[in-house]
Amino acid sequence: MKIFVHDYAGHPFQVDLSRELALRGHEVSHAYFHGDLGPKGKLERSSADPAHLSFTGVKLSRPYDKASFVRRRFDDVAYGKEVAKLVQSDKPDVVISGNTPTEAQSAIVNACKQTGSKFVFWVQDFYSVAVSQLLRKKLGPPGAMIGAYYRFLERRQFQSSDAVVVITNAFSPLASKWTGTEDNVFVIENWGALNDIAPHPKDNAWARRHGLNNSFNFLYSGTLGLKHNPDLLVQLAKMVKGRANVVTVSQGVGVTHLEQAKAELGLDNLILLPLQPFADLPMVLATSDVAVATIEPEAGIFSVPSKVQSYFCAGRPVLLAAPQENLASDVVRRNGAGLVVDPVDQAAFLKAALRLLDDEAMRADAAAKARSFALENYDIKSVTDRFETVFDYAIGSKTAERKI
Repeated sequence: MKIFVHDYAGHPFQVDLSRELALRGHEVSHAYFHGDLGPKGKLERSSADPAHLSFTGVKLSRPYDKASFVRRRFDDVAYGKEVAKLVQSDKPDVVISGNTPTEAQSAIVNACKQTGSKFVFWVQDFYSVAVSQLLRKKLGPPGAMIGAYYRFLERRQFQSSDAVVVITNAFSPLASKWTGTEDNVFVIENWGALNDIAPHPKDNAWARRHGLNNSFNFLYSGTLGLKHNPDLLVQLAKMVKGRANVVTVSQGVGVTHLEQAKAELGLDNLILLPLQPFADLPMVLATSDVAVATIEPEAGIFSVPSKVQSYFCAGRPVLLAAPQENLASDVVRRNGAGLVVDPVDQAAFLKAALRLLDDEAMRADAAAKARSFALENYDIKSVTDRFETVFDYAIGSKTAERKI
């Protein structure tokens, strides 16, 4: 099968899927946005990769600016056109696309119609819902009108999809409503890059290089955007100053907020580092005594912080501020892999942080349970079996037997 995998963000676990598909004999082209500064997987070919696996970093003519809505909108349109050109050139049997801005996704869907490729919508987030909430919050009624336009576009993409993969059962009702049927909606939860992220000693080369091997470290790794409420990290650093560090390995608009707070409040224990090479990620995560993830309630229902899967692979206890109905919240809570608090309850967040700081046995137990969950649920072969079923369903004109 000729498969075009498009993951705008270039995340590690999507790369794992492409590699496993190629190892099974599929011809796989993996495309991603070169200008996205978020965490990336191994997006270069290695000597162990099959000849029929390729990677393409799609570039734009200017730097991508998330802070400017108007400029961002035009860049999203331009990006979609570039990916559409790849689809038209490649003429794959099936295209699976996720993490993609709404207008860019429209161009990809249209390219599939032109080439006769089957389209699988990989729903990591209801992008138009998140955009609508943000615009309504910033612009009021005009923002709500713009958001309605994006919801219209995304609903049309769902209706044009030959199959839809959602990452949590909580997404299924809206996905089924927008597609008009439950038949082509499949639930496949995200996983971590288990083959690449394993537990390491805290006293490792990366930790020593940054002077973090002998301190207690709360660590946040990954994109820090508007939906991640960076002020929680500021308040945490204030509370544990003199006892622990708060380390961020990150990029995004939230980092600017942290830089200002660090300077204004004299928070020398707030350590701000840029994103690190993927090869260093296991050591980065091993440096944490507690791994932190946050997401605001407006984004939390339809957005799942994928960094939690990496924390599980590394065997780290998790402090998560997210809505109770969020998939990551459920997984952390149900498996005893850490503590979960309401994202708007700052007092509860700080109290949970202190519990983990003071209770070594709790941290060790949560770390072991996180790693155990990863070993039991993140096997890439089993995951790929399920995606092959989805592709067979899509190519079979939606008549193939559902097996997942």
